[in-house]
Amino acid sequence: MAVSLKKGQRATIDNSMKMALIGLGWDPNKYDGGHDFDLDASAFICGANGKVRNDEDFVFYNNPDWHDHTVWSTGDDRTGAGSDNGDDEQIFIDFTKLPEWVEKIAITVTIYEAEERRQNFGQVSNAYVRVAKIKDENDTTGETVIQFDLEEEFSIETALVVCEIYKKNGEWRFNAVAGGYQGGLAALCKNYGVEVG
Repeated sequence: MAVSLKKGQRATIDNSMKMALIGLGWDPNKYDGGHDFDLDASAFICGANGKVRNDEDFVFYNNPDWHDHTVWSTGDDRTGAGSDNGDDEQIFIDFTKLPEWVEKIAITVTIYEAEERRQNFGQVSNAYVRVAKIKDENDTTGETVIQFDLEEEFSIETALVVCEIYKKNGEWRFNAVAGGYQGGLAALCKNYGVEVG
């Protein structure tokens, strides 16, 4: 049975989990802006200082695979319609391949061209993140062990740190962050040390 968390709560990830699926879902509210909501999930792979070592340690739609399927993304869902398993986007982590220096993986969601399209997370509802234990990289459903529903209303934010998966005393843990940012993907990149051109 899945552990259900609220903002600010933490949970230990079972040490027997070799591979995890991080599933993210949301529903765009009805609005008359004339554009689809294109939300993008990303992962920042950080060291002990909470920053990436270089721009390669950032998994997103233009860099979907990090270190030969250690952390990878299924790509960009441009409509928010979701897949058969309910997730709109998925990020996978193979804990057995993670280098020793990795201390934290921040999972984030941003709205593509939010400013131009006049969109923000106040126009999105039913957002969630789940951690599922999977058998192998072809398992796109898995067994959900942690569920975090983002109940907070974000009125002006265009980027969210949904959760962080971090190492403490040799154990991987899940932190339900739900931290909002203005400034979209560029603001997140700056926060985690990625150079923005």
